Amino acid sequence: MEALLPLIIQAVSGAVGGGLAGQFVKQAAMAMLPKLLAGVVGGVGGGAALGPLIGGLLGGDGGASALIGDAVGGLAGGGALTAIAGMVMGAAKR
Repeated sequence: MEALLPLIIQAVSGAVGGGLAGQFVKQAAMAMLPKLLAGVVGGVGGGAALGPLIGGLLGGDGGASALIGDAVGGLAGGGALTAIAGMVMGAAKR
């Protein structure tokens, strides 16, 4: 279960980031399901890349700081990938 918890946190926070990015970035002209799927994928990638960095900056060696790092990294990664995917899909429709 310890190995799954960071992935779940990254996926959920990525979906939240994807949904928020879709609301704020008008170029992300996609339906809700593609926004959430892009958010989940970006959240897992962003959480894996940024999670240890942010967790380390918080001064922890694990535990709560690692989970906060996963959540923040997932939120940022999900929002970024959703915004990029929305802009690419918006440009392809033209």
